[in-house]
Amino acid sequence: MRTAKIRYFILISLLPIILGSCWGTKHLKDGEKLLLRQSISAPRSIDSEELKGLYVQRPNRKFLGIAAPLVEIYYIGYNSYNEDSMRARMLRKDSIFEERIRKAKTEKRKNNLAIRQQKTKDRFADKLTNGNTVMQWGEPVSVFDSTNVTNTVERFSKYLFSKGYFTNKVTAKISQVRSSKREKKNRFLQKLVQVSYKLEPGQPYIIDSMFYSIQDTAILSLVNKNQKWNHLKKGDPYDQDNLTKERERLDLLMKNNGYYDFSRQYIEYWPDTSYLKPGRRVMIMIEIKDPAKRGYHKQFKIDTVNFNTDAGVNKVDMVRTGRTYRDIRYTYYEDNYNLKILSQRVFLKPGELYSRTKTLDTQRQLANLDAFKFVNINFDTTGGRFIANIFTSPLARYEWTNEAGVSVTQGYPGPFYNMTFKKRNIFNGLETFDLSGRIGFEGVAPATSDEDFYKSIEAGVNASFTFPQFVWPFRERVRFRHAQFNPKTKFTAGYAYTRRPEYTRTAWSLNGTYSWNNKRTRLYTFTPVNLSVIDTANLSAGFRDLLAEQENLGNFSLKNSFRPSFVNSMIFAITWNHKNYGNLERNSAYMRAQLESGGTIWNIFNGDFITDKYSLEYFQFLRLSLDMRRINIVGRHSVVAYRFNGGLAYAYGKNKSLPYEKFFFAGGSNSIRAWRPRRLGPGSFKPPISTDPSNDGLYDYSIEKPADILMEASLEVRQKLFGFVNGAIFVDAGNVWTFEPRSTLAEEGSAGNSQFRLDSFFKEIAVGTGFGLRFDFTFLILRFDVGIKVWDPARAEGERFVLDKVKFFGPFSTNKEPVIYNVGIGYPF
Repeated sequence: MRTAKIRYFILISLLPIILGSCWGTKHLKDGEKLLLRQSISAPRSIDSEELKGLYVQRPNRKFLGIAAPLVEIYYIGYNSYNEDSMRARMLRKDSIFEERIRKAKTEKRKNNLAIRQQKTKDRFADKLTNGNTVMQWGEPVSVFDSTNVTNTVERFSKYLFSKGYFTNKVTAKISQVRSSKREKKNRFLQKLVQVSYKLEPGQPYIIDSMFYSIQDTAILSLVNKNQKWNHLKKGDPYDQDNLTKERERLDLLMKNNGYYDFSRQYIEYWPDTSYLKPGRRVMIMIEIKDPAKRGYHKQFKIDTVNFNTDAGVNKVDMVRTGRTYRDIRYTYYEDNYNLKILSQRVFLKPGELYSRTKTLDTQRQLANLDAFKFVNINFDTTGGRFIANIFTSPLARYEWTNEAGVSVTQGYPGPFYNMTFKKRNIFNGLETFDLSGRIGFEGVAPATSDEDFYKSIEAGVNASFTFPQFVWPFRERVRFRHAQFNPKTKFTAGYAYTRRPEYTRTAWSLNGTYSWNNKRTRLYTFTPVNLSVIDTANLSAGFRDLLAEQENLGNFSLKNSFRPSFVNSMIFAITWNHKNYGNLERNSAYMRAQLESGGTIWNIFNGDFITDKYSLEYFQFLRLSLDMRRINIVGRHSVVAYRFNGGLAYAYGKNKSLPYEKFFFAGGSNSIRAWRPRRLGPGSFKPPISTDPSNDGLYDYSIEKPADILMEASLEVRQKLFGFVNGAIFVDAGNVWTFEPRSTLAEEGSAGNSQFRLDSFFKEIAVGTGFGLRFDFTFLILRFDVGIKVWDPARAEGERFVLDKVKFFGPFSTNKEPVIYNVGIGYPF
């Protein structure tokens, strides 16, 4: 007991020294204090996260709330930084470049050296401004400044005012960090400062009424006709953000109705609280002024549309010619494009009023054709006419690309090489021909073992034709109407080869896909024809025994999946990308839903001849999958990412089996990371005890676990640590299940349950947690995750919580759970 008290006393005594080193107080000068933390006290109606973005000064970022490693990193670089030496190096490098440029014999060489010289200057200028590379990885100690508190109070007050809290009150309390009278004399704690902001917004002002002050009757009529999209509604709280949105709406409304030279500067708002009776109400007057010189707003109607298809191209001794198609004047050196197809992507027509939306749609849809380097549109108003000029510059007709890198899908990363050949405008109808080949190697665990990793080879070649319209006997009028949705038709033929330790698998495929965008954020694809002939050969003896064992357990479909087969299906998918998913500036989301009907044709025709004549299995199934993701920005360097991934596949008909590629699996670096790839589940079905003596009775996760139903979810907190190194902590949960029991033993419960049951599936959801590092090299993100089991449904009830049994190193047994190390490329979701 006495020893414990001594240790406690020593720990308390050393704590200030430890924290002083961790938090960076040793870098403070005499009289300086460290801003340790800030807090905001505000009603729930106020967005505290938005307020945090208004802090003038921020505390140093801390790891797990107890250490600020970036401070130490900064001062490691600071101690070796010499501004005079850096400036001298910059001047020395600059003089070397000047000498090399002077001696250069060709203009091209001089230009290249000048570009390199400028890049070098920029790099040194960045270091002179922001410090050396190590300093930029870290951050200096956050020295408390009371002026910043005053400025933050002003920002908070202005923010509340902009939200309609005109009588708000914001106060700040500055205090030292103390926990007892004894510690008042502690010099370390006297260096720490915390600031508490208290916001008393009061009652918000409500929009009581609004009216327009518009002299131009044509504009007044236009505004009145479009009131249902107004962002300012009677009875809503006053909010300056809504005023900004309404100004943008009115500006676009004007420009979409011919007012080409209209500007937001003509729109002004006049909130007034004085004329009304007491009651925190506000009247808003919206004024749209007339131009000072003209005295009225002019509507512009397009007189002519000119389209130069090869701007920036110079042809010696050639003169551009042209012709008119659908009232558009095309000019070119060579007539390379089918104008019937090209004109479908032009939404500007002579005789129509100018529209900013149609202008942007034309620019975007022409860019979507993958035929032009750039697309520029300008308008000429000279001579009293209004002429639309479209300029495009063609991309190279032939293009070769080579790509080498590292990828991972199931196991450990391996190298890959891609080669692509592209020919544009192959039939002069803006079609594209692509020929691509790929070969890659990965380290994967064989299906009959989880201890060793073997080389898996994947190779393939694909040829495709892409047409910028629906290949379908539509009338021309319908084609022009569809053009605004960026319609495409793609026909693809391919061959894929996979060699794993247990088998070799080949697949010939042919498919045709229609795609279109209803909006820029939504993509639709429909594949009415998706055909594959799959053959599996060179099955190892161990893998044959595995298939036989699974068949004995009642998993008949797995064996059928590895027979020579003919797979045909129809697929419809919707992809929704909200605010460019993955950006680090604002919250974003992504969703993809896909429905596949396999063997639909065999519902009409008898497919037995496929089996009898060609010795091929055929499949009939329905498969639905849903992938939803979201990223929330919670700070300058912190994000929270969520994901839900689910699906179900139902086989019917004669075979009552799924192709192996259509099964669902759980576990792995992009799934439940505490389990090995494809080794989780199904349900609470128990894996056998390993017969390998070296495993000391550990469960045998050597067999892949295909299933019919998938549900998994993940939450991951990502935090920038320093430089290109980011950290993450995560929680994964989920499992896979089958529609039918895996075996008679499963029904009795002695081998666990593989079947999805509404009354028990929630007890069979596996949970894993862990942490990891992400190395962001810009061109590549290398990911390393450590997965730790928390809840293992394969264990007996009452023993499923296994977090207390985790073991990072050493021999494992049924009483210990090994951690799983995952290496991946890119983020898991």
